[in-house]
Amino acid sequence: MSLFGTLNTGVSGMAAQANMLSTIGDNIANSATTGYKSATVDFETMLGNQTTSDYTSGGVQSKVRYGIGDQGTLTASTSVTDLAIKGNGFFVVQGSNGATALTRAGSFVADASGDLVNTAGYKLMGYNLTDGSTATANGTGGLQVINLNKQQLNAAPSQTGTLQFNLPSNAASGATSKTSIVAYDDLGNPLTLDITFTKTGANAWSAQITNDADGTTIGAAQPLTYDPTTGKLASGSNASATTLTADLTSLGGKKLTLDVSQSTQLASSFTINTATVDGSAPSKLDHVTIGTDGTVTSVYANGVSEATYRIPLADVPSPDSLTSLTGNVYQANLASGNMTIGTATTGSLGEIDSGNLENSTVDLATELTSMISAQRSYEANSKVIQASSDLLKVVDQLSS
Repeated sequence: MSLFGTLNTGVSGMAAQANMLSTIGDNIANSATTGYKSATVDFETMLGNQTTSDYTSGGVQSKVRYGIGDQGTLTASTSVTDLAIKGNGFFVVQGSNGATALTRAGSFVADASGDLVNTAGYKLMGYNLTDGSTATANGTGGLQVINLNKQQLNAAPSQTGTLQFNLPSNAASGATSKTSIVAYDDLGNPLTLDITFTKTGANAWSAQITNDADGTTIGAAQPLTYDPTTGKLASGSNASATTLTADLTSLGGKKLTLDVSQSTQLASSFTINTATVDGSAPSKLDHVTIGTDGTVTSVYANGVSEATYRIPLADVPSPDSLTSLTGNVYQANLASGNMTIGTATTGSLGEIDSGNLENSTVDLATELTSMISAQRSYEANSKVIQASSDLLKVVDQLSS
């Protein structure tokens, strides 16, 4: 019986070494695959029935393990949409069948429709910051495919601004000073607004905003009171407003709030020191930047920047237990634990490195050495089978 057991032992040894050779072949073939995690084979003993006078050989079984949690080295690229992860975490991607998966392969480029797709055809998922998408910590709810074409033309309405000026303290009551600013409506049309300051009394002024196009007033005149000692806007019991507002909804825009807290009334001429208003006319997308926290910022030709997406990272308690799928992607299972999603650089999650790619973790020198060892072990196991076969022939001849 022990000779038949020895045959099975040799077969199990050959099968185990064949598995090892298979993983080595995959590793060598994927030594240049971005984000690939090398596979290894662990061996486990299988014991036969043991007694003090008789030994029945058992065998060996193999178990393939992927070092999914191992960090690969990073290589710089020339594309900002090439992404690597320093530390823990995975990109959340969507396959052609609509199913989500995890990957470290961050070689993303925009396809014909503007979706960011990696070389395996998986689309990068993120949260749209322009439509109020809500993040879900334990699921993929709220995630959308990141599309750069949606930001090809942008117009932003004006809503805030800063106006820093000096009003002449020696001006007579009823004296006026005037300036103009340009704001934008919802569609990016420019709106020229005139602001007229009229002295209404000692250290007191009013500001009236009008539409330069037709002279119509926008809201009521707004009072400004200055401290007679410092020349700054009054505070305390005589506090003055520190903002001017203009409701532009009738002109197709939004409510505009101008910060005038740094304005003064000094013995000098009327002077405008700072005049800034947000918003912009329609402009094409010039380029995007991606921060370490995954924020995708669209930079338009007119210089306006807008945070449009946030790329999250996902992680599981046991990354090495994830299910590996074709395309260098993974799925969570019972052994890996449930997936959680969060913002890069927070908690245990790593940071996203734009303009870099994570190399394969395969070490060719180690793989070639392991291949020689597996080949020799395979041959040795075949010798065990041959020896057992020869001995069984002898037994068969003795019994005939």
